[in-house]
Amino acid sequence: MTGMDPIFLSRRRVMLGAGAASALAAMPAWAQGHSLHRRGKHGGGAPIRAGFDEVSGEVIDLVVGEGPRVVQGRRSHGIAVNGSVPGPLIRLKQGQNVRLNVTNTLHEDTSIHWHGLLLPFHMDGVPGISFPGIKPGQTFAYEFPIRQAGTYWYHSHSGLQEQQGHYGPLIIEPDGPEPAEYDRDYVLLLSDYTPLHPHAIMERLRKGENYFNYQQTAWSDDYKLSAADRRTWAEMRMPATDIADVTGSTYTYLANGRGPEEGLEFLFRPGERVRLRIINGSAMTFFNLRIPGLPMTVIAADGQNVRPVEVDEFQIAAAEIYDVIVTPRAEAAYAIVAESMDRSGMALAMLASAPGARAAVPALRPPPLLDMGDMGMNHGDHGGGHGAGHSMEGMSMRDTSLLPPDVKTGPGIDMVSMAPVDKLGDPGIGLRDLPHRVLNYRMLAALEPNTDTRTPSRLLELHLTGNMERYMWSFDGKMYSAVSDVPIRFAWNERVRVKLVNNTMMAHPIHLHGMFFELVNGENAAHQPRKNVVIVQPGASAQFDLTANEPGDWAFHCHLLYHMHGGMMQTVTVMGPESAK
Repeated sequence: MTGMDPIFLSRRRVMLGAGAASALAAMPAWAQGHSLHRRGKHGGGAPIRAGFDEVSGEVIDLVVGEGPRVVQGRRSHGIAVNGSVPGPLIRLKQGQNVRLNVTNTLHEDTSIHWHGLLLPFHMDGVPGISFPGIKPGQTFAYEFPIRQAGTYWYHSHSGLQEQQGHYGPLIIEPDGPEPAEYDRDYVLLLSDYTPLHPHAIMERLRKGENYFNYQQTAWSDDYKLSAADRRTWAEMRMPATDIADVTGSTYTYLANGRGPEEGLEFLFRPGERVRLRIINGSAMTFFNLRIPGLPMTVIAADGQNVRPVEVDEFQIAAAEIYDVIVTPRAEAAYAIVAESMDRSGMALAMLASAPGARAAVPALRPPPLLDMGDMGMNHGDHGGGHGAGHSMEGMSMRDTSLLPPDVKTGPGIDMVSMAPVDKLGDPGIGLRDLPHRVLNYRMLAALEPNTDTRTPSRLLELHLTGNMERYMWSFDGKMYSAVSDVPIRFAWNERVRVKLVNNTMMAHPIHLHGMFFELVNGENAAHQPRKNVVIVQPGASAQFDLTANEPGDWAFHCHLLYHMHGGMMQTVTVMGPESAK
C-alpha cells in the first residue's frame, strides 16, 4: 500500500490475519524480533510501515515491535503493532467473543488498552491498575465478549509508548442495521509524530513548559492584549499563546500515519454518502477539523450514536472520536484539514474523485489567544463566552483559599480559577465567533435513549489542578501514585453526578475507562449524550452523570499523555454487585 493508495474499508474485503496461530515461527521477520535490539542511531529492526492492514475473527494475533520510522524525511525510533503505524484495523462484530494474543518483542514492558470497550476490568490493559503488563518476550491473551458497536481505538498504556506509534483503530459492527446509510466507510486516525524520544520531551517540559511554544512572542500578543492584561499574564509567568505544551516546532501531524506532504487520499464518486470515522490518536494534540466547501453530519461521538447534526467544523481532543457523513458532489477533490489547536501545523488528507485529484489547502489561520474566560474570570458568562472586555488587572490567580478544603494545596498548584462556569457550549479555543457552524457539546443528543434516567443520588466534585512551571498535574492537588493512592469509590449501580472543575489554564480531555457517562448538557436525562472523554475547557467546569455498573478498578485520567504521566490520573473503584446485598 503506497501513500497514494485509497484506504477503502469494504465489508466484502477479505479479512487479513483472522484466526492466525500464535506460534512465533509463523510470524513474519519483523514480528519475530529480528534485529530489534541492535540499536543504532535510530534503532534496529525492520522499517515501520505507514498505514494499516485489517484483521478480524475470534482469535487475533498482535505483535508489538520496534524499528526505524521515517515521516517526511524525519527519522526516529518507533514502536509499532504488526509492523505498522497505526497498527492494524481490528474489525469485530457485536455479540462475538474475541481472544487477542499480544506478543511483546520490545526490551521493555508493554500493554494494550482497548479504548472505550466495555469489558472485564482485568482485560482493560492498564499496568498497575488492571493487570501487571506484558513483559519482554511474553504473550498476554485478552479475552472478552463484544457487547457494543461503534468506532473505537487501542493504544499502549505503558510509559510513553503511545507517542512512538503504539496505537491503532478498532471498529465493531452492530448486530443489526446501522442507523445511518452510507456508501463508503473510511477510518481517519489523526496523530502527532516527533523524532525526539518522548522521555526527552518530558524532560524539556519539566525544565520549562514553554520549551516548544515558538509562538509566545507572536505579533498577536501585543495586538490583542491590553497593557493590564499583559501584566497579568506576566504575573502568571505564562504567555497568552500558551495553547499547547508540545507544538509543530517538533511535531509533524499525521493522518493514518502519513504527514501532510505524503498524499493520503480517500476516493469517492459524486453524490455518494461517505462515512469518516475520525479518531484522535495523538499524544498531545487537539485538532480543529473542517472540510472547506463540504458540510459534515455528525452521527456518533466516542462510538455512541447521536442524533445527526450538521456542522462545518469541530474540535476533537486527544482520544475523542467522531463519526461523520459527508456527501461530496461537483468538486474534483476536497481537503480534509485537521489544524492543531495552536495552529502550528495540520494533518491533511484528500477526498478525491480520481487518484491524484487535489483541492487547494488553506493556509494556517492566525494563532488564537487565551483570554479571561480561560482564566476562570467569566463574571456570569455561562455560554461559550470568553469573558471579553473585562480587565484582569488586580486579580490574583494564586489564591488557594478559593479551593474546597479537600483539595491538597502546595507546590503542585500554581493557578486557581476565580469563577469557573459550565462551558459545554464552548466550541473550543480558536473556534469561538467563527461565521460558520461549529460543533459544541450542547448540540449532541443520544440517538437511542439512555437505559438509566434516575436522578443522581450525590454530587462528586473534582478539581483539575496543576503547576505548569514545574509541569505537575493532578486531581484535587494529588499527583497519581499507584501504590499510595486512595481510589475514588462508587457503590454498585450508584447513580452519581460528577463535576469537573478546571483550575488550570489548559484544556484537558478527561477519560474514564470501562464505562460511558452522560454529559449534563441541557438535554433530558434520556438523551444526554454518552461519551467516555470530555474536554474541560480552561478555567471552566463540566458535569456528567454516571451509573457505576461495571465492577472493578478503572483508570481515570487526562488523555494528554504528558499530563497523565505528570500526575493527572486517578483510580476509580466500582464495588461489585455483592456489595449491594
